[in-house]
Amino acid sequence: MKPRIMTVAIFALFFLLIDYYVYQGVSVVSQNWGAPWRAIFRYGFWALTTLSVLALLWYSFGDPYKYHPDVRNWVRVALSVMYLSKFFGVIVLFVDDLQRGVRWIVQFFNKGASGDTTGTAIPRSEFLAKTALVAASVPLGAMAYGIISGAHDYRIKRQVVKLPNLPKAFDGLKIAHLSDIHSGSFFNKVAVKGGVQMALDEKPDVIFFTGDLVNNEAREVKDYIDIFNKLKAPLGVYSVTGNHDYGDYHAWPSMQAKQNNFKDLMEAHRLLGFDLLMNEHRFLELNGEKIAILGNENYGGKRFAKYGRLDQAYAGTDEAPVKLLLSHDPSHWDVQVRESYPDIDLMFAGHTHGFQFGVEIGGFKWSPSQYAYKQWAGLYQEGSQYLYVNRGFGYLGYPGRIGMPPEITLIELKRA
Repeated sequence: MKPRIMTVAIFALFFLLIDYYVYQGVSVVSQNWGAPWRAIFRYGFWALTTLSVLALLWYSFGDPYKYHPDVRNWVRVALSVMYLSKFFGVIVLFVDDLQRGVRWIVQFFNKGASGDTTGTAIPRSEFLAKTALVAASVPLGAMAYGIISGAHDYRIKRQVVKLPNLPKAFDGLKIAHLSDIHSGSFFNKVAVKGGVQMALDEKPDVIFFTGDLVNNEAREVKDYIDIFNKLKAPLGVYSVTGNHDYGDYHAWPSMQAKQNNFKDLMEAHRLLGFDLLMNEHRFLELNGEKIAILGNENYGGKRFAKYGRLDQAYAGTDEAPVKLLLSHDPSHWDVQVRESYPDIDLMFAGHTHGFQFGVEIGGFKWSPSQYAYKQWAGLYQEGSQYLYVNRGFGYLGYPGRIGMPPEITLIELKRA
């Protein structure tokens, strides 16, 4: 308990210091306002600070998990958005303080030369104070727009992959690829239905889902079973698990509760009509020709869990001239797939979300995600092997997207 109290105290102090600093700009901007509006503006500022500290205390010492996941999520989002925005204001105010400090030092020594060493206070620049509030409001507005518009602005990404060993019967096979649904984060059921319909309108031959159906708990998907069970394709719907599906980031009362949750998660895949591949494979057969679909449990690089057993999924697929792998984490490709399984032609992954923030213009793409993952969005090739990383259908943490819209991938396989 003591370490938690210390951590919360540090965060609370951090909130108060940022708000005290930003309040200097609030005071300057409102100094010439009428008394009622000035009071509303200033007291309102500190009211938000009070609510922030109370929310921090509730989240740390209360029982937030007895409430709906949306409550916890929106509390985290509100605090993150508010203080990230204020941080931009702090940067501008700090610049103002630097120039005031330089002017004070120059004034001090100039007066010292004439025998007066008192110096005088230099007022804060009203222009820079207003600039600081604008700087804080820009990211706030951008993140609000990312929630209202970007969260469900589904886009179809089309890609053709040419494979030399592809059987003639599968030439032109259309694969719809979805990943990272994160049903516990959704807040607009109608928009989610629209995204599913977009995938169906493409009339894919087969559908792949590469993990993270929920954030932490299997019950999160309950209200969306009747939406995602509409995903159907002539050759089936195949899925694997992602790192969030195991409940590793949740405080369970017992190991048995965690195991029961995972059983419920697997049952959810069945109710959805998804063929969940737990280190297994399936064959797709057309006109007497076959290709293999391998499904690996989550196998992440670095700190992420390694539940996958690709050796088990691979065993018995020698007869397939083309092998397609579903594996949630793209780092699995470099860690194991390319080195040990050179005949796996194409791997489908997700996990990164494209950081839910970035810029994509023509062939140029940038996101903070690229500093954590070598392969983070789109199609990659090394030799004769391919990897496709889906930017995600849902979202996690921040319930929105800025410049990195949610994705439905349509991959067409062609004979090279």
